Amino acid sequence: MSLIQSLLKEMNQEAETTRKMLSRVPDDKYDWQPHEKSMNIRRLATHIAELPSWVSMALNTSGLDFAQNPYSVPTINNTKDLMVYFEQSLLEGRSRLEQATDDEMEGNWTLRNGDQVYSVNRKADVIRMSYSQVVHHRAQLGVYLRLLNVPIPGSYGPSADEMDF
Repeated sequence: MSLIQSLLKEMNQEAETTRKMLSRVPDDKYDWQPHEKSMNIRRLATHIAELPSWVSMALNTSGLDFAQNPYSVPTINNTKDLMVYFEQSLLEGRSRLEQATDDEMEGNWTLRNGDQVYSVNRKADVIRMSYSQVVHHRAQLGVYLRLLNVPIPGSYGPSADEMDF
């Protein structure tokens, strides 16, 4: 299996789990946050939903400079719109990855804030990092949902909410 085929397979597998988790966000809890230093559910869920589009950003650009492009995401207020945003982001990332070449995957991509360089990685590694970010933030969302007593879907097997004890 080629690197691109492997990344597509992983993207599709993680999308299934992400879809299940995002679909559980209650419409009346978008402003809720577990701690003053934590993101609210709106920001966290929207970030998770946008991450598949980072695949196309990695392949289409040589980097991201927060000084030139301040981070912003759309304001989403309900789970229906969140799911639409996720599906659009997933389609964008998947479509671009399907068109990628091995040579593109080897190019460097830089994350920076003006003169401060955070990282320089191969584009293939940036794509993998975006997948890791999905998993990381999805786990955060699982904690948020647990604190709100929302049943958690399984990720790589059944969750405690899905098992018969």
